Amino acid sequence: MATLGDIGVAATINILTAFAFFLAFAILRIQPVNDRVYFPKWYIKGLRSSPLGTGAFVGKLVNLDFRSYVRFLNWMPAALQMPEPELIDHAGLDSAVYLRIYLIGFWTHLVMAYAFTFWTCYVLNKEYEIVASMRLHFLASEHRRPDQFTVLVRNVPPDPDESISELVEHFFLVNHPDHFLTHQVVYNANKLSELVNKKKKMRNWLDFYQLKYSRNQSKKPSLKTGFLGLWGTRVDAIDYYTSEIEKLSKEISLERDKVMNNPKAIMPAAFVSFRTRWGAAVCAQTQQSRNPTVWLTEWAPEPRDIYWDNLALPFVSLAVRRLIVAAAFFFLTFFFMIPIAFVQSLANIEGIEKALPFLKSLIEMKVVKSFIQGFLPGIALKIFLIFLPSILMLMSKFEGFISISGLERRSATRYYIFQFINVFLGSIITGTAFQQLNSFIHQSANDIPKTIGVSIPMKATFFITYIMVDGWAGVAGEILRLKPLIIYHLKNFFLVKTEKDREEAMDPGTIGFNTGEPQIQLYFLLGLVYAVVSPILLPFIIVFFGLAYVVYRHQIINVYNQEYESAAAFWPDVHGRIIVALVVSQLLLMGLLSTKHAAQSTPLLVTLPVLTIWFHRFCKGRYEPAFVKYPLQEAMMKDTLERAREPNLNLKSFLQNAYIHPVFKDGDDSDNDETTEAGEKEPVLVPTKRQSRRNTPLASKRSGSFSSLLPEDQELS
Repeated sequence: MATLGDIGVAATINILTAFAFFLAFAILRIQPVNDRVYFPKWYIKGLRSSPLGTGAFVGKLVNLDFRSYVRFLNWMPAALQMPEPELIDHAGLDSAVYLRIYLIGFWTHLVMAYAFTFWTCYVLNKEYEIVASMRLHFLASEHRRPDQFTVLVRNVPPDPDESISELVEHFFLVNHPDHFLTHQVVYNANKLSELVNKKKKMRNWLDFYQLKYSRNQSKKPSLKTGFLGLWGTRVDAIDYYTSEIEKLSKEISLERDKVMNNPKAIMPAAFVSFRTRWGAAVCAQTQQSRNPTVWLTEWAPEPRDIYWDNLALPFVSLAVRRLIVAAAFFFLTFFFMIPIAFVQSLANIEGIEKALPFLKSLIEMKVVKSFIQGFLPGIALKIFLIFLPSILMLMSKFEGFISISGLERRSATRYYIFQFINVFLGSIITGTAFQQLNSFIHQSANDIPKTIGVSIPMKATFFITYIMVDGWAGVAGEILRLKPLIIYHLKNFFLVKTEKDREEAMDPGTIGFNTGEPQIQLYFLLGLVYAVVSPILLPFIIVFFGLAYVVYRHQIINVYNQEYESAAAFWPDVHGRIIVALVVSQLLLMGLLSTKHAAQSTPLLVTLPVLTIWFHRFCKGRYEPAFVKYPLQEAMMKDTLERAREPNLNLKSFLQNAYIHPVFKDGDDSDNDETTEAGEKEPVLVPTKRQSRRNTPLASKRSGSFSSLLPEDQELS
């Protein structure tokens, strides 16, 4: 167990590291040459111009105003000055609500036992109410978006006489005659997308070698055609990539024709748009058919939020995929205990000396011993967790979620579960993974809280070092943006030749909800668990929340570009995870007290988890509907206002191409114009080919003929 001296060494290392990062950031951010790295969001919005364009050559690269170096901390008040409504308009509601998670962590660690629980529940209730109100106000005041009028319909039943497009149009003309406007079928364009992306990469390489040749025309660039250019025939690089691009262009053209003309390339799904938000809300939130397994509707994600690859997955395969991923996640979580146990062994000096006796003299040195116990376990655990988010995101993609926000929310949920089991439980329980499993198997369920409760106080020092490494130094490293800084300058030096290239090179990415939010929740869990047991942990957590709030506010304002807007759809997950942390803290406190000759006080705590769970159910029933449904009253109100303000609005032209696959809209091939034009054509409803004598109650608006009842109606009638 680490001593106070070990904690002091770790604190010194991490404070100096954090200070060095902040100082480097303060200097690098004011240099003109780095402006696009630290303020890319303003360039994306067109509100900032490059400081490289004027002045002497040295002034273009280095800030010569020495007064600005004195004000190296002015980014902090600047990050806090932007009002919240302006921040929502600037960065979106998702980002604003994400910041509010940090605000809660100031206050939920200041009270104990019942008072602490009631205060936490009070804050959560107020936050849920505020966020729900913000969401409804945001949706009411938001500009017109395609997803407000569009639903995604899946599991369209097959019909031998009609195509998917004809079937969808007939169904919605009959069942939503006054509100149906247009539709766009879903194509399986995954292979076409791969070819287009491959062509873009080839074109980037061609641009690179052409730029290289333009700088030095004495020798034409060449390359080897083998693996990674390590072997193979040496050829002219420009001619090689030109030839490869021509081949890919032909393949793309053939694949595009195949996708557009092959009925098998059309999935049994479609984006269906309506004339009003009210019509879309009714369709998205009701059952469409007598058979509840077909014509399944849900709100369409906004076009930026769609993960197009998963739209091509058969709907019937999703249940199997999710079962496979659940099993894979279980084994990943369990077997990851092995490296976690190894990390914990690093904090055990006696264990290292027993395994490696020849290092005893070195390990017993005071500085080395303090470094091993105070700093090494935290940084080793952080390194082990680096690759985890990518693995979890791959699992979510395999699972079949159709939106990027859905992928990130599911990945965040698993990341939190993983950290709870491995980082939290795996760190406070001593022994190897298999010893832990054996211990849990051979003890009653009532003894598990006792086992964990006894270990909690002993691991306080480890979590202090982890908070300093991951929280303090990690937040300082976040604002420094060392990796993007290096990558930008490498791209800028070797690849950039146009303004478009420069915009791609400065791509700031997004805030990373799938990793950031679960990490915040881990600190909530630690704070709630240790608030009563070892309050010494709380100052370290409060410093993290305060520092992280300022840093991420700065990053959201100046750096990160919002990829999509879900109107804070993630908040119910955040609330649920804080409730779980609160209940866990209460159960572990009961387990700890039962081992400290205070068993008589344990029954007094039983009501706490009961009250907490009741509070969660209350919040779920009171506020969660605002996050999963769209009130018809709000939809009608917004439709009425829009009709009054824009009586001549051509909504169909606004929605016609919103949900066309990006490869049909953004391709750069000469033959792509024809495809886009074909995608823009208004769907023509041909006379129905069905032979059934039963007729629908409404004639087709386009063909003038009557459509028969759908297959499932024939079977059930």
